[in-house]
Amino acid sequence: MSRIGKKPVQVPAGVTAAVEGQKVTAKGPKGELFFVANDDISVALENNAIVVSPINDSKEARSKWGMSRTMVENILKGVKDGYERKLEINGVGYRAAMQGKNLQLALGFSHDVVYEPPQGITIAVPKPTEIIVTGIDKQKVGQVAAEIREYRGPEPYKGKGVKYAEERIVRKEGKKK
Repeated sequence: MSRIGKKPVQVPAGVTAAVEGQKVTAKGPKGELFFVANDDISVALENNAIVVSPINDSKEARSKWGMSRTMVENILKGVKDGYERKLEINGVGYRAAMQGKNLQLALGFSHDVVYEPPQGITIAVPKPTEIIVTGIDKQKVGQVAAEIREYRGPEPYKGKGVKYAEERIVRKEGKKK
């Protein structure tokens, strides 16, 4: 039995949720999102809470149960508060700047890297060594942060590169004489 799947998802204040068959729609102050559940899962709106349960006791239905509940919870939190991911840049001469809506990164290449964010994602650069990615869709925010980090991931010897703010780099010892 899924311990996560058993819990009903409370609809927060200021958010309206609707369930039509397998489609869960959430509308809030930040925007509107939807999630279509698998056919092995039943979704119902009861007492201002969304209840997710498997249709039968098959392994496939049980494996999708907890994931479906988490997806519903993510869209409800996204339309109410939104998501953000912070990135840090370490290294001499490494910096970020906004160029209109695009992000311009100087990461030690012979050219600057220009990243164009997808629709629904906002990128802010409060300091030249800090990038904040925000949006209502958790998957998109994480994907954009991962794409930016991919340009120059942190290396283990000096720790140079783009890393998540909460990430800890395991440092290696250099050559010895």
